Amino acid sequence: MVRCAPIFSSMAQTIADQTITTPQIEISGEVAKPPLYRVVLLDDDDHTYDYVIEMLQKVFIFTSEQALRHAQEVDSLGRTVLITCELPEAEFARDQIHSYGRDWRLPRSKGSMSAVVEPAGDSA
Repeated sequence: MVRCAPIFSSMAQTIADQTITTPQIEISGEVAKPPLYRVVLLDDDDHTYDYVIEMLQKVFIFTSEQALRHAQEVDSLGRTVLITCELPEAEFARDQIHSYGRDWRLPRSKGSMSAVVEPAGDSA
């Protein structure tokens, strides 16, 4: 019977003594970051403050105070930036707003609020 243990243990020691490094990709001294996007809620007259607050609390887990501030901002400015994140998350958040449904408090409400995804640029 041939014994192979000494051969394998010396190979294992040789491998253990080696250092394996992974190359790092560096661009101009910085690690490249994915671009960010804003999810912007747009104003309309077919949803109540209660609807906006409820939707923001359920979809974005905002506090009632945060949701109220966004409701006031969208009402006064016509838009409010809800979150800034990477594109897949921004598109998902926009889709959640679009699928939330109509405001049952207003008979004229036919569907969800509108939201858009826009590049955040350098001012994110």
